[in-house]
Amino acid sequence: MKSTAGIDAHLVEADITNEDATCVAFEESLKALGKVTVLIPNAGINGPTKPTWEYSLTEWQRTINIDLTGVFLTVRPALAHMRKNDYGRIVIMASVAGKEGAVGACAYGAAKAGIIGFAKTLSRELQPSNINVNCIAPAIAETDLFDQMSEEYIAHKKGLIPKQRFCTVEEIANMTVWAASPLCSFTTGQIFDVTGGRATY
Repeated sequence: MKSTAGIDAHLVEADITNEDATCVAFEESLKALGKVTVLIPNAGINGPTKPTWEYSLTEWQRTINIDLTGVFLTVRPALAHMRKNDYGRIVIMASVAGKEGAVGACAYGAAKAGIIGFAKTLSRELQPSNINVNCIAPAIAETDLFDQMSEEYIAHKKGLIPKQRFCTVEEIANMTVWAASPLCSFTTGQIFDVTGGRATY
């Protein structure tokens, strides 16, 4: 099928919390595309917005399974292929919440912090290859995730951004495109902020 950008696209639906499903999805993608040079794990949920002491184990596990374990299960099947070809760009969608915490969204903050640690570890394990692993860490963007958040939570998050607006999906995409390109040749294990000045490190 043709995407809205006019390029060929191959869609595979998969449950990223299921090991077999992610392996099948990668193999189907590889068969359709011939090779995989870029991988961008981007699926995720915000989870409930409430204090940690009100979280149930079920709520915690669902968010961690999708946001953190899902990244691991998405990345792992691609590694043998990328290592064989000695090339790859893995760009994982993290969040400023992984660096600063996420008051009212403990599982989300924990998952995104875990993603950052995973990316840094994997980036070192893969060297000295031509496979780079980096993260994008946006502040909150106005997406469908807003449907999972209260108005008070959204207003609080906007107030943390010095530019006093949410980032756009296009701004996140621009940073991601560079990190996924051959131009990003000597940078790995890094966290690229798209936070409007919010991130302090």
